[in-house]
Parts: sequence; structure tokens; C-alpha cells
Amino acid sequence: MPAWVVAVEVFATIIGLFLLGSFKYQLHKNALTYGMGLVIFATFLGAWWGQHGQSGMFAAAEVRQWGQVLRAWVFSFHGPTGHEGLDGLVHMDTMLFILGLTFFVAVVAQTRLLEEISFFLLRKNKGFVLPTVLAITAVVAFASGIFDGVSMIGLTIRTLVIILMLAQAPTRSIRYAVMVCTAVTTVCGMWLAYGEPPNLIMKANLVSPLTGETYLTNTFFLRYCLPAAVLSYLCIAWTLRKWLRGERIDLARMDVVDANAATVRFLQASRHGEVLTPIEFAENHESDLGPALPRVVERLHQGEALGLALVHENLPAPVRQRLLGRFIDESLADKLDRHYELEAAGQSPGQDEGETSVQAAMDGLRRRRVAAQRIGLAAMLPFVALLIVHGFNHHVPLFFSSFAGFAVAFLAIVALPKVRRLALHEARHEYAEYYFLFPLFLSITLLTKVGFFNELQTLVHEGARNLGNGHMAFFQFTGATFLSATLDNNVVADFASRALHGLPLAVMHLFALAQIAGYALGGCWTHIGCAQSVVAYAFIRRDVDAHYTPVQWIKEMTPVLVTTFVVLTALVYAESALLAWMH
Repeated sequence: MPAWVVAVEVFATIIGLFLLGSFKYQLHKNALTYGMGLVIFATFLGAWWGQHGQSGMFAAAEVRQWGQVLRAWVFSFHGPTGHEGLDGLVHMDTMLFILGLTFFVAVVAQTRLLEEISFFLLRKNKGFVLPTVLAITAVVAFASGIFDGVSMIGLTIRTLVIILMLAQAPTRSIRYAVMVCTAVTTVCGMWLAYGEPPNLIMKANLVSPLTGETYLTNTFFLRYCLPAAVLSYLCIAWTLRKWLRGERIDLARMDVVDANAATVRFLQASRHGEVLTPIEFAENHESDLGPALPRVVERLHQGEALGLALVHENLPAPVRQRLLGRFIDESLADKLDRHYELEAAGQSPGQDEGETSVQAAMDGLRRRRVAAQRIGLAAMLPFVALLIVHGFNHHVPLFFSSFAGFAVAFLAIVALPKVRRLALHEARHEYAEYYFLFPLFLSITLLTKVGFFNELQTLVHEGARNLGNGHMAFFQFTGATFLSATLDNNVVADFASRALHGLPLAVMHLFALAQIAGYALGGCWTHIGCAQSVVAYAFIRRDVDAHYTPVQWIKEMTPVLVTTFVVLTALVYAESALLAWMH
């Protein structure tokens, strides 16, 4: 059986993820990749048997040989040569790092640090939405380079949606802001290796066979990818002006619950074990709201507080109090309801009994939340320290850093059982987006073993020699963008980066920049290009616009991505010209 059959099966699986899992059929991607993984492995084994079966494969010597293979590849982490083991087979170090990072960020998120920063920025900007959103996205872009973008996007989306609904922004603007979160956490998060799985995968693939050291060091990412991330952010910021310019929130009239958003969410997690936006909460209580549900949701979209929307829709007081108790806290429900009754009647003096009681409860809880935040921030110390150790010594596994950060951060919520369960549940849910990658990584490793990527290396080398480094880098940037839009960008990174071996280091860095930019840009272009797109698209369909389609996503995302594509193309050619000048 020819080895190219394995390649056909692998690429059929990858294309199948797009054709069968995106639009009409919605086949679960784990079912496809794990099922096809068995077929690909069986094909590979058949091809291997065709080469070696003549010599008596199951003789005692061959049995011992199989034992050595299993010890080297399955029952060890790096293998005897440092290029084998589970890490060489399925990028286990990278996947464990993402696992630890997902749990680390999920725990820190429960201290409501991002909401605290967001509303601080809102007050500093005197309620103006555009500078606030730009500042929040800048913070998230920076954080996404250190933490996994998938962990950051869910927090960012919900925070921006709260602010935009308070500003009574139109649904189209809210939808666009959610989409922009994808670009901010993906394209702008590429400035370090740790923010994007494709970066980590490339870093793991491009390793010196002599020293075992990666060619893509932190210096590479700061030198090449940081300028690309900054330019991308400027493109995104420019497009946001069109959608949010002039929007403002009247801080003096902000509802007491909205004004204490960070503490309210901490209270929700502590009391109820879940943190929902008002729209999510209303939709989860359709039985209580009955026919009033669509009208309540519409009022929430217009920026009304939940309690005020319930009063305006003339729901009975017992129902309102029960819902407010479930949303915030039972002990505050009756006073909150009375506050909203007065506000609806225009009789609230601004500091009525209900508002005063809620504010006092928020002030008491805030001290506990701030203490949890300090522990979460302290967890950055072992995380960063072990990242530095890994940078100097790559024999220290990368995942030690994220697991150490998680272990310390977990102390912040260990005494809060419902918060603890919520953090672990959300982390498991987010990491589930990566399960389908394991059989694909295995399949691409098998392709490497049959020499498939040697042809790609030859193609890249010949292209650079005949076309020049600049044009070849542009073709890789373009190809990575389009492939990542239709296929998952993690998978594209795994097979495309293997073609860069054997190049001079400076040329390898140029081509790596081009590929990384393409993976990030293409991953945002469609609703399945990367995990962040999947999360954002699902949120839009669930909470913003139930009739939103993949075609609309592509149509609305294209303008900002085209602008960014042009800017990054100029950067790639500028780096190529600088490379030619220096050599």
C-alpha cells in the first residue's frame, strides 16, 4: 500500500471537519477525527507491514522491537532521543500547557478581575464607550499573548456586551464587538508563543535536531510577531471607531447592580454556582416569564436593568422577587424589587432603602473578592518563573508553569464550593474544544514518518530560491490564511510548519512570521477557523441574534481582515527587504 494513501486520508479528514461539521450536517468533530484516526493508523500500519512483514515480524526480536517502540513513543514523555515520546506523537507538552492554562485562567476569572478593570476604565473615560472598549481590548490583546486566547474570549465577550447594552448600542454593534473579540484574542494575541496554540505547535515542530532547542525563541516572537500584533490591533481599533463613536453611558444614572458588576458576578457564583448575563438568565427562566419573555429580553437589549424590565412588564411581585433572588441573592430580593418599583414610578430618590441595602452588601463582599484577586495575581509569580526556566532549559516541560499557576490560584476559591465547581466546569468545557486535535496530531506525525513533508520542504526551498524570500513568504502568509479559514488553524500549523526545516535561521524566522500571521488571520475569517471563532459564533447565535448565519459572519468580518491582511503583507515584505539588506 503506497504511503500517499495515508496523506489522502488525513487531508480528507481535515476537509471533512469543514464540510460535515460546519453548515448542514453538524457532525461532531470528535466523532469524525477519532473514527478517522483509527482508519489512518490502520492504513499506516498496513503500509509498514508491507515493507517489513516479509522478515517475520512477530519473531522474538521483532516483539522486543515493538516493546522498545512502545516505551519510546507511548510510555515516555520525550523518548530516549528527546524527539519521541507522547510529546513527539501528539504535542503532549503543548496540550498539557493549554490544559493547565485553561484551568488557571478559569480560576482567576472567578475573582472577576476583568470586570473590575473594565468598569474602572469606564469611569476613567467618563462613560464614553469607544475609548473604554479600546482600552479593554488593548488589555485583552496583551493578556492573550500570555494566556490562552480561548480562555480570554468568553470573559471579554460578556464584559463588552454588558457595557454596550448599558449604552443601548444597536444589536449590530454588539454583534460586531463580539466578532472583534475573536480578532483581538487571536491576531493580537500572537505576540508571544503562549497565547495561541498554533504558535506553540510551530515552536515544538521547529527544533534543532542537534541541540533539541527550538528555533522560535521568545526573542523571535518579540522581534517579529509583536510588531504584527500591534499593527493588527491598530487596524481593529480603527474599524471600531465606525461602530462605537459617540456612544456614552450616563454613569450617574447607572443601576446599582450594573455599577457593581464585578461584585454582583462574584456573588452570583458564590450563591448560585453560575454567572449569567441578564439575557441568559431570562431565557433560562422561560417558565416563570411566560409570554412576557420576548418583551423582557427586548428591554434588556435596550439597556434596562433586569428588575426594571420585570416591573415594566407588570409581572406579579412574588415572581419578580423570586427571579431577583435567583439572579442575585434571596436576602436582597424584596428590597431590590421595591427599588425597581420606585424607579419605574419615577419616585426613586437615588438612594432608596433597596439601593442602600444592596450597596452595603456589595461593599462587604468586595473585600472578600479583592482578597481572592490578590491570590490570583500572586499565582502569576510561579507561572512566569517557570516560563523563564523553560526558556533557558527546554528539557523542563512547559506545562509545569501553567499547572503551578493553577495550583496557587486555586487557593483563592478553594473555600467557596460553588465558585470552585463553576471554575472547574467552565475550564473543562473550554478545553473540550481541543479534544479533536489529538488524533489529527497523531496522523500528521505518521505522515512525517513516511516522509510526506520532505516534498513540502523541497517545495519551500525551491520557491525561495526561484521567487525570492519576500514572494515566498507572501505565498505562505496567503496560503496559511485561506487554509486556516476552512480548516482548523492548529492543524494547519502542525503540517505547514514542518516544511520550514533546513532553511537558514533568518529565512526560517521570516517564513515563520508569515505563517503565524496567516494562522491568526484566517482563524478569524470563518466561524470554525479557530476555537475563539467557535465560541464567539455560538454566543452570537445564543444571546444576540438567533438567525445569524456563517455567511453573515464572513461578510462582516472580511473588511477588517482585508485591512489587516494588507498591513501585514506590507510588514512581511518590509521584513524581507530588511533581511536582504542585512545579508
